[in-house]
This record gives sequence, C-alpha cells and structure tokens, in this order.
Amino acid sequence: MAAALGAEIETPRKARGGRSGRREGTAKPLGVPYIVRGIPTYDILSEENLLKIERTADRILAEVGIAFRDDPIVLDYWKRAGARVDGELVRFEPGMLREIVSSAPAEFTQHARNPANNVQIGGNNVVFSPAYGSPFVMDLDKGRRYGTIEDFRNFIKLAQASPWLHHSGGTICEPVDIPVNKRHLHMVYSHIKYSDRAFMGSITAEERAEDSIAMARILFGADFVDRNCVILGNVNVNSPLVWDGTMTKSLRAYARANQAAVVVPFILGGAMGPVTNAGAIAQSYAETLAGCALTQLERKGAPVIFGNFLSSMSLRSGSPTFGTPEPAIGSMVVGQLARRLKLPLRCAGNFSNSKLPDGQAMQEGLMSMLSAVHCGANFILHSAGFLDGLLAMSYEKFVMDADLCGALHSYLAGVTVDDNTLAMDAFLQVGPGSHFLGCDHTMRNYTTAFWDSTLSDNEPFEKWSEEGGSTDMATRANRQWKKTLAEYEAPPLDVATDEALQDFIARKTQGVADAWY
Repeated sequence: MAAALGAEIETPRKARGGRSGRREGTAKPLGVPYIVRGIPTYDILSEENLLKIERTADRILAEVGIAFRDDPIVLDYWKRAGARVDGELVRFEPGMLREIVSSAPAEFTQHARNPANNVQIGGNNVVFSPAYGSPFVMDLDKGRRYGTIEDFRNFIKLAQASPWLHHSGGTICEPVDIPVNKRHLHMVYSHIKYSDRAFMGSITAEERAEDSIAMARILFGADFVDRNCVILGNVNVNSPLVWDGTMTKSLRAYARANQAAVVVPFILGGAMGPVTNAGAIAQSYAETLAGCALTQLERKGAPVIFGNFLSSMSLRSGSPTFGTPEPAIGSMVVGQLARRLKLPLRCAGNFSNSKLPDGQAMQEGLMSMLSAVHCGANFILHSAGFLDGLLAMSYEKFVMDADLCGALHSYLAGVTVDDNTLAMDAFLQVGPGSHFLGCDHTMRNYTTAFWDSTLSDNEPFEKWSEEGGSTDMATRANRQWKKTLAEYEAPPLDVATDEALQDFIARKTQGVADAWY
C-alpha cells in the first residue's frame, strides 16, 4: 500500500520519555478494513463540458479571486508562489493551482492503532465514516437533546462494533457538557480509548489542531507520525470564496505535520453559491483547489483530500434541503473533476432533512449515499447517523445507516465471474423443472451468496404480526443499539500510552479557565 509521501511503512517507534507508542497488533478487524470497489465510477459529463467547468473555475480564481482572512502567512505564501495579492484578496493565473497540487499523493494510508484497521484513501478504495458535527443527539426513548461526552463515546462504540464502518470519525456529536476550549482533548482521547480504528482531530483553532496531532504523536511515536498519516482534519471553506484564518491555520497545522487535511466547501445552492448546478460545481472546485494547493505550500507532498458538499435549499422557505437529486447528480461531476486532479475524494454521504429515522430519512439518505458510491468518493464522511440537516445524530438512524453500509459492501463488490459463480455444475445437477434449494452448489455458497441485513424483517405478514410485535425498522434499531452498547468491549490500549495521554490532557487543562464559546 502507498503511504503518505510514498514513505516506506514502518513499525511505530516509542514516544518520547519512554512512553510506548506501540500499536496493538493482535486484534482482528470485524470486517474488511476498507472497500476496494469492484464497479466503475459513473462519469456523466463529456470532456468538453468538464473543460467548461474547469475554465469557469479558472475565471473565478483569476477575475474574482478568493479572500484569505486573518492569516498573513498565507498571503505571503501566495505572493511567493506567484499569485496576485491585493490586501486579503488573492487571484490566480489559470492552471497555477493545478500545478501546485500535483505534488500531493493520489493515494495514501491512514494508520490506525490496530494495523489491521489501517485504511487506504484514494484510488479504488472506499472508506465509510460516521456523520460529523451535530450539536444534538436523539433516540426514540429520550427524544432530541444536546449531546454529551457519554453520547459521543456511545457513537464511537457503535462505530467500532459495526463490521460495515471503517473509521471512527471525528466530532460525531458535540459533547456540550465539556467546555469548548477543552472539548477537543476529550474527543480525541475518546477515539483513541474506545476504538482502534483511524480517527479525526480538531480544527476549531490552530492550538486545538496542534493538540490533536500531539496526542497522535503520543499514540504512534513522533518519528512515525512525521512519516505517515495517522489523523485527519476536516476544514471548511467559508463559501462563497472566503478562507478564514481559523481554517487556514488548522489546515496548515495538519499539513505541516504531514497529516491529511480534508478540504470541504459547503455550498447551499441559491445562498452560498449559484442556484444552478454547473455554477455551484465550478465555485466548489475553485474553493477546494485553493485549499488543497495551500497544503502543498505548507509542506510539499503532504496528503490532502479533495472534499465537496453540495446542497440545495427550499426556495419557498429558505430552509436547507438534503438528499435531493440535484446535488446527488452534481457529485458525479465532482468525482470526475477530482480524478482529473489525481486527488483522493470526499464527497456526499447519507444526508437527510428528516426529523425522525423514518421513510423520508432513508429515501434522502439513499439518494445521496448512492451518489457518493457512484461518483467515486474514497472517504465518505456522514455515512451513518445524519438527521435533521446534520443538526442531530440519531442512535436509531446510525444503526439503520450502518446496515445500509453493509448492503453497499456487496453492491460495490460488483459481479464475480468464474467457474463457481457461473454455476454450470448446478445446472447439470438440477436440470429442467426442478429447483436449486438443495443442490451441491447452493449448499457450498448459501452462507456467502447474499448480504443479510440484521434489521430488515423478511418474514410473512402473519409471522411478523404475531412474533415480531408488528415493529418497524426504527424500533428494531432501537433494540439493536442498546444491545450493542451492552455487549461492547473496548479494544486494549497500552497502559503507558493511556497514562501519557491522560497526563497530556491534565497538563493542557491545569489552571485553564473553562470557556463555553
């Protein structure tokens, strides 16, 4: 597998001070650590139309420009790179940014503390990660409420227990019971403590990004982190056409440490971007390209993920809408553009505006999730739990979405054609007019032939009514997440590493007043 910067993958060394940065290598993954797609991407635009979008983005960058605010270092970088800088406004010659990002790797490994759970990002690989950023959580028992650190840890445990997810995620929900200036420490620690999969760090301030990376160094060892990607930071453009200093400083912190920034504009069509799809795509391309290029100015060869988040809005009410067809089809185009840049892609996810884990939630979620699958997204954030326009993480929706991810594992595998799957021996044994239920071929393959949902009810109506209590999927999901948490066992973490992480948190918070904003 290709490591970041093409570096040879090595065994992590011990952290400074004698603390062990060793990863536990005994545990086996629950499922595959990531998906290698067996189906092609769905390319919908011609070369001519892709060039039109790229040229429009070039015009936006050259004639309108992008504002970079509150980070003088960035302005100096752009001046030295040859861009035209006028105050905070930066303009770029056509092709300049594409040339700069050419030094970024097309594919890289993000390492997990359990090496069996390393994920490969880019190429034909697909990684499912939980939803990110919700201030509220909800379930069928307690309804909608602000998230806590207990909820945060619960979702990490649910993700760790799922064989269909591959990544621990980042801010799965906001633990609002912890002060803002200390929250990131407890979130990163919880990912390390309760999961042995790859995870994301904080981006809400440069210092918090640096703290996240420092904790990764304690876990993996400083030398290993300098040579390999072990943590991601999801940074957002302030669309339209503004990069603010909070984001660029965090982006540069990750790149400086050779860790991957996920660069994502959020364009709400008709508000933060044009109402028309092609124009919004051109804008997002320009904004993302500028952020990706900035990582290479900070550290040439640092891994970076080309991100995108297209959405629509109700032009009657002004409310955001999610899981609609226009952004979904737009994702196909974004995938084509990212592949032309030879950059890993984060795009789409399981989006919904529904307030409940109901039919609307699954309809909208499937619309956007299939667009992520077909556009060629490599890192699919928001794969599970997204409700209420990302304002809420739902326990039931999380379990339902993880089940859907299981189906997508089979979908992405495509169709295998070999002597076994062609089943000629079965035809010869069964012959005309009989059935295949008990033939040798069926008996050899029945345990692996079809994906099997843990939530769907496929029994006849009478049995469902009599034995199942006439339950719907959300009710069954409610039972399942409770059972999963009751049976959860944390993956072992090296005691010295755990102590070093707790000591780091204590030193960072000692004598620091709580800040709630």
